[in-house]
Amino acid sequence: MMLIDTHCHLDAAEFDADRDMVARQAIQNGVCGIVVPAVARNNFDSVVALCAQYKHCACALGIHPMYVDAAALEDIAILEQYVLNHDPVAIGEIGLDYFLTNPRDNPENVARQHTFFVEQLKLARQYQLPVILHVRNAIDDILKYLRQYKLVGGIAHAFNGSFQQAQQFIDLGFKLGFGGAMTYSRALKIRELATKLPLDAIVLETDAPDIPPEWVDKGGRNSPVELPKIAQVLAGLRQVNVLQVVDITGANALRVLPKMSDLCT
Repeated sequence: MMLIDTHCHLDAAEFDADRDMVARQAIQNGVCGIVVPAVARNNFDSVVALCAQYKHCACALGIHPMYVDAAALEDIAILEQYVLNHDPVAIGEIGLDYFLTNPRDNPENVARQHTFFVEQLKLARQYQLPVILHVRNAIDDILKYLRQYKLVGGIAHAFNGSFQQAQQFIDLGFKLGFGGAMTYSRALKIRELATKLPLDAIVLETDAPDIPPEWVDKGGRNSPVELPKIAQVLAGLRQVNVLQVVDITGANALRVLPKMSDLCT
């Protein structure tokens, strides 16, 4: 069984009190691999150390669009050194975010997001690494850059676009991440996507401690321990056996993140 959490911020402070227990319970619940993406230079070390400590965790390294105002351009060179020294499974979490920053209201921040995104795409292309993408409210611009900087593929994390946009990601060699948001009965658009997209285009994720599923108390902490139930929700939406969902989404994750194969095969 290949139950893989392709996006989990296990280094977050929300796990400081019980990280060992969460990591252990995830394994006990069948999660064979967890991708832990960095978000800024100042957490590269903690992510790398965590993934060295927990052998079922693998790091992705990158600068998140919501952290670019606190970043310096020399952080890109530092990121490259970490890529060379620590062999991440992907460059990530990178991308663009127009939800918190409207391009019309703050063009300076958006320009900075674009600069850091492009520089990290160049790194991914240079080192033939997939990317883990933050795409909130910015899918069309992200697709534009992906067509320009042809990569080996990656994951559009927390996908919430249109079927047409989904197909464009698929055509570019990307998988689409679905997690806690899909579990809400009112999330009609996401649930329709999860139901109708090809299963071989989907990977599972939690984005823990964020985006908790419907059964977690409001405002509560998400966790990789929830991934089996998230897989069950996807199986229910598609009316297939949960083992089929686990095996296919796991194989999808290994296909797009081949360095994970040592953990889950």
